[in-house]
Order: sequence, then C-alpha cells, then structure tokens
Amino acid sequence: MAKKNVLLVGESWMSSATHYKGFDQFGSVTFHLGAEPLVEALKDSDFALTYLPAHEAVEAFPFEREGLAQYDAIILSDIGANSLLLPPAVWLHSRTVPNRLKLIRDFAADGGGLLMIGGYFSFQGIDGKARWRRTPVEEALPVTCLPYDDRVEIPEGAALTIEAAEGILAGLSGTWPPLLGVNEVEAKPGADVLISLPEEHGGHPLLVTGTFGKGRTAAWTSDIGPHWLSPAFCAWEGYGRLWKNLLGWLTTVG
Repeated sequence: MAKKNVLLVGESWMSSATHYKGFDQFGSVTFHLGAEPLVEALKDSDFALTYLPAHEAVEAFPFEREGLAQYDAIILSDIGANSLLLPPAVWLHSRTVPNRLKLIRDFAADGGGLLMIGGYFSFQGIDGKARWRRTPVEEALPVTCLPYDDRVEIPEGAALTIEAAEGILAGLSGTWPPLLGVNEVEAKPGADVLISLPEEHGGHPLLVTGTFGKGRTAAWTSDIGPHWLSPAFCAWEGYGRLWKNLLGWLTTVG
C-alpha cells in the first residue's frame, strides 16, 4: 500500500544570544528544529513526512495549488501567518503573489487533510503575533482563534485520563504523561471536541476535529514536542500512536 504524503510546515527557529564577561561581550547564534519527536515517530509508518522548516517555508511553500497536489495532509506547527503572507517578493519588492493561506483553505476544501498544532506561533500565539485569526486557514479549521495572546501555561503539568478510547483515540486509554500548556481556542459549532483539559486547568479544548468541504481538519492545541509536551510525553509509547491515528483519520477520504 502506498504511503500517505504529509507536509509539515514550521517547527524551526534561530536564537541569538549576547554573552557578557566583565568588560567584554560576544554574540552567538544557534539553530533549532522542534519536530524531531514526530519525525522519529513516523519512521517506518504509513506516512511519508516532508519537513519544511519555518525559515524555508517563507519562499519554498508552494505559490500554486498544483504544488500541494502531491500531499494528502498539511500540518502547520509553530509558524505564524506572516511567514506565508510576506515572502520577499511582497515584503521587499511590493509585488503581488498568490495568497498561500487561501491555497491551504482550498486544499482542505478539495479533500486534503489539515492539522494545526499548538505553539507560541500557532493559532493566535504569544502576544497575539501568530495572527491566524480571521484568516482563510482559520476558516477551514474546526476551531476559532482568540483575538489576543491565547497561551495557557501550565507549569505544574496537566495529566489527562482517557476513558474507553476508540476511533482516533484507540489504544490511548489511561493516564497520559503531563503537558505544560496549550493555546486557548473555541470549538466551532458542529466540531467534535475529542479531548479537553481537566476543569482545574480551564477545560480548554485539546483535540478538536471537523470537516471543511470535502476535507477533514483538526486542531491539537498543545505542542508537537518540548516545551509544552514533557519529555515523558514524547517518550511515551502513545505519542506515536496518537499522531498515526490522527493522520490516518485526516487522510481518509469520505
């Protein structure tokens, strides 16, 4: 059986630091990838993952609908809307280009799977800077973004207990390792909220599924890995099963 092709967009960043030693100082720059747990979990699975880091997506994400035709699902994770709205052609040269947020929406409407994973630049994000609210992508998702900083930080950790799991949650019953935060969203009417945080942590949606046109869409409001997912969560045997189950559902036609 042919593998399903999945495009993961985002999950990279560069950090700049200045180090002070008495009178002297020097700078350093480091590069980071955040999706290694997912990449490892999908090895030798039914899914072929193409990983397009955030800094490459600015220019490399397709500008035409045909460029997405090879994929069965798109994952947006920790990448703000500006990275797709403001490529150099627009930002530096004031030229017009296709709106890639509309391409993603149309991809879902035509039968593709669409998943947004939480993070500081997912949904509305830190200081509201992710800016997915009222975009064509939000139109396709099963949740609505808030108009402000939507982070819910849970430094003490939130452990979930799943009862009688089936469907996407098959094989995932029991108590999950802790997660340390989510983006707060609102489920749209008709969407299915499969998991919510415990009431003591606000009861916010964690996993929401829905449909848009011919496609299936989902929102996982916590992270793909640390920091919001604890190392124990990423090492948990259910981590890989969760993503395989969810991608299997997203890429099922009809």
